[in-house]
Amino acid sequence: MAHRLTIWNRKTLSIVIAAIGLGAIVLLVTPLGRYAGWAWRRLAGGATVAQRLEQYGPAARERLKPFFRAAGIEYPPAKLVLIGIKHSRQLELWGGNPDSTFRHVRTYPVLAASGRLGPKLREGDRQVPEGLYRIESLHPSSMFHLALRVNYPNEDDRIRARADGRSNLGGDIMIHGNDVSVGCLAMGDQAAEDLFVLVADVGLANTELILAPVDFRTWLGDVPADAPAWTAQLYSEIRERMSHFRDDVEGTR
Repeated sequence: MAHRLTIWNRKTLSIVIAAIGLGAIVLLVTPLGRYAGWAWRRLAGGATVAQRLEQYGPAARERLKPFFRAAGIEYPPAKLVLIGIKHSRQLELWGGNPDSTFRHVRTYPVLAASGRLGPKLREGDRQVPEGLYRIESLHPSSMFHLALRVNYPNEDDRIRARADGRSNLGGDIMIHGNDVSVGCLAMGDQAAEDLFVLVADVGLANTELILAPVDFRTWLGDVPADAPAWTAQLYSEIRERMSHFRDDVEGTR
């Protein structure tokens, strides 16, 4: 009996160990696991922006500086413009000199972005916003590594929503790490580190964000058939702003 009990205990122990190992793998690789890790870090207090800059700043700046040098822009630039293009899934980085002359520095691929062409209208529509925005804050303890919080909904979004009679516009739109997204721009962890450090070095007040459905510099772009009537005017505003940032001319403010 004791021998049988010992064998049973060994089998049970092996099953328990295997289950724990499987559970650990699940927690590491699934969205639920990533959320659990993020929630634990939040409960533990997370990290500060200063701590993240100390952790990732040196390597990120070493990656960034050659691109700025090649573009003829000192690092950190006096001003920064980020242009996110939904159709091509790209995020362009433009650096500005003190005289407000901008030059294209580099382009990052967007690894994931949900939704389709057209503006974000409400919570849960999975849309990436379209419009002229700012980076509202830096998020050092994001569920997806590091993140830049977009100031959606901005005042223009709220004005259009009131005119339409819409409410519950959603929020928490981020440019973040990893490669999964629901209404955000997922850039991968290393690109998120670059952008986090760069925006911190430039300053929120000196950073502009343009989120466009298509590259209006090379493509007229059709308004989606089911989009609100004001979308054509919004696209005109985005097109005009983007026209200042072209590879064949020096972008100017």
